[in-house]
Amino acid sequence: MPSTTMTVPVEGTISHSSDGPLLVLSQRLDGHDTFLTGSLDIGGSALPVRILTLDDVTVLRPVGSLPALAEGTRWQGTLHLPHGMRPRSVPPDLSEAAAQEGRSLDTLDEAELRYVITFLSEATTTTIRQSRIRAIVSGLPTTTRSPQ
Repeated sequence: MPSTTMTVPVEGTISHSSDGPLLVLSQRLDGHDTFLTGSLDIGGSALPVRILTLDDVTVLRPVGSLPALAEGTRWQGTLHLPHGMRPRSVPPDLSEAAAQEGRSLDTLDEAELRYVITFLSEATTTTIRQSRIRAIVSGLPTTTRSPQ
């Protein structure tokens, strides 16, 4: 699949959490991976965002700073999604960790593997990445041969 950027007009309201402001979309963003990053054009500037799609709501968490806006403030902008740019192969650190623990990544179907790779690639620190690798590996089935 070639690398393309999809552009989606979005709108919603501001909500606040202990981690900072959240941009709650007025309509759920369907068909896009949870924890995908994108760029939101809002108020004349581009803001990197993380997309959190829950059961019935999509929330954008700004990666950078967002001007202080009151709870419930309405906003609108354009969300740019970098489709086709996510890694498609298992990263070496995950592969090595699975092999060391005698676990198999081969049992994951294409959707599960895509989710695992996206989940891992969205880690923002080395500590978080290592924790995610441990979580992923612990959920994998063991291989028939013993670890080396």
